[in-house]
Amino acid sequence: MKKTAFLLLMVAVLCSCLGRRGTAQQDGKAAGPMIPMEVKYATGFTVSNSDQYRLVDIGQTDHFALVHSLDTQVPDGYTKVCVPIGSTICMTALQLSNFTMLDAHDVVKGITGTKNLFNRDILQRVSDGKIVKIGMEGEFDTETVLAANPDVIFVSPSKRGGYDAIKQTGIMLVPHLGYQELDPLGQAEWIKLVGMFIGKEKEANELFDGIEKRYNDLKLRVKSLVLSDSSNVGETSLNTPLSTLNNKCPTVFSGEMHYGNWHAVGGKNYLAQIFRDAGAIYVIDDDETAGEDLEFEKMYALAANADYWRILNSFQGDFTYDALQASEPRNALFKAFKDKKVIYCNMKEQPYYEIAPVEPDILLKDFVAIFHPELVEADYQPKYYRLLK
Repeated sequence: MKKTAFLLLMVAVLCSCLGRRGTAQQDGKAAGPMIPMEVKYATGFTVSNSDQYRLVDIGQTDHFALVHSLDTQVPDGYTKVCVPIGSTICMTALQLSNFTMLDAHDVVKGITGTKNLFNRDILQRVSDGKIVKIGMEGEFDTETVLAANPDVIFVSPSKRGGYDAIKQTGIMLVPHLGYQELDPLGQAEWIKLVGMFIGKEKEANELFDGIEKRYNDLKLRVKSLVLSDSSNVGETSLNTPLSTLNNKCPTVFSGEMHYGNWHAVGGKNYLAQIFRDAGAIYVIDDDETAGEDLEFEKMYALAANADYWRILNSFQGDFTYDALQASEPRNALFKAFKDKKVIYCNMKEQPYYEIAPVEPDILLKDFVAIFHPELVEADYQPKYYRLLK
């Protein structure tokens, strides 16, 4: 009986989806030519513009043609998506951050859960039943997914998965690979992808342009400060690697011991790039990976004398130097610990993953305020990272 009910629900929802999509292409909400979109930093998707359609290539395998009418002829190999979509399910906080920035919570009909979620509007929508919880990756409630009736579902393919059952529903899955980006602006630029699907291209462009300008302006001021003794602070000088300017730049390392290993972000990680742009030298900057697990002794050899130590965790209660030492007594051996220069963000107090992916300019400013405080206003209040007291 349960299986029969599930199948009937699936058929009803699919019919409803088809009916809604057929109406959407005639309601005039997205009339007119496509707004041109440009991808400047993100590497996970590309866009080709046309008056009648927009071709979006995500990774190597997913190709979508965004159209205003399903009658539009598009190149072979592309799956048509009639935009703007009216409903979706988000699988990650990073995806949700795009909808938050675009003031588009009304499009979100499902999320995986509300653990560590701060946004009051989302929480209220969940409480009111406007947004459903579908369960965590690998344990999705397929019936709840179908009942949410999404036009598309944004997914993160390389995570734990569990999408096979969802694929059988016929709901279109759209990869959102922002978490793979190694450039902070590249990660934030995925807001443009969401903007194209929900009909907020103009807003997405304007938001990203502001993020980009604030980030690059501050980055330029940092590099100019670091090179202030140079006779020529030109374009070539501003591209000078910070590793050659050890006397001007503080050093920094990141992470903690967890379950016997220290997960250290590599030199290609977006966090390492933010450190560089904020005028600091990351201790494993020459590492060509996005991250790896190290033994304590290896991390200590790299970071024993580093000036700063960045920590991001979800500590329950007041995180202090005593708590840091209690978690691993050898932590007290680091110079940054002795000098009280631990840079800290508690995810139980700040919506880090919920909104920081689209605020790299603010993350950068938080770090600049610590590494080079003379470059920010005296009364600047950090949003995410502060020196641990």
